[in-house]
Amino acid sequence: MRKFDLPLFTDIVFYSISAWLVLVGLLRWLRAQSWVCFTAATLLSLALGIILFLILSSRHKRRSLNKKEQELREKLMLHLALERDERVRATLLEALIADGKNAHCEKDALSVDGVPLIPIFTMQPVSADAVARLLKEYGTENFCIACNALSPEAEKLLASFSRTALQGTEIFELLRRNDKIPDPLICGEIPRKTAKYKLHRAFSKRNAYPFFVSGAGLLIMSLYVFFPVYYLIAGSILLCASILIRAFGYVA
Repeated sequence: MRKFDLPLFTDIVFYSISAWLVLVGLLRWLRAQSWVCFTAATLLSLALGIILFLILSSRHKRRSLNKKEQELREKLMLHLALERDERVRATLLEALIADGKNAHCEKDALSVDGVPLIPIFTMQPVSADAVARLLKEYGTENFCIACNALSPEAEKLLASFSRTALQGTEIFELLRRNDKIPDPLICGEIPRKTAKYKLHRAFSKRNAYPFFVSGAGLLIMSLYVFFPVYYLIAGSILLCASILIRAFGYVA
């Protein structure tokens, strides 16, 4: 059974209602009869909704998949940062061999095509100091770093010495295409912004100004449109909201 896509539904409803209002106003301006206005606007807005559904549904599906992939990547990077070093090396070794690379592990060190692969999975991007220590240790010998991410300074330092790194996205793709992502992952859910946090952001005192500008704009526009009552109602609501937010809103 297909899961109900609320964002897609709200997008379609918003665009359809907006089109209906525009079409009704346009047809009324052309002096069409009321029943013609409402019938034509309803049929055309429904047709637009169907067309938009066909166009946007695949886009929303791709966006949903990308979001899931991003969440899985974040969980994998956290897992690698928390996992024991020997297990990280074993996971990478299995994925590299499955990917057709000449990889092996000797004395707690990974080697890929004769080049040492050094896993450094940390919560923060690998620093330039960490890269400098490896350059000092390996000297002129080539090496490659496997990590979540590199700081800009570390990336420049590696490039200046012609060294390379496999970062988060490349590690994720390597493990995914070879079906080597650990299961289960040892990390929990990635912290998300709560509804309370979003409520505080939406109704913080600094948002009183946008509410005021929007409400005032709608009231001014009501002087020049065919259906001023809707603009008057919406504008008044927004102005009242701006006053209440300014008086009782959350401090950002």
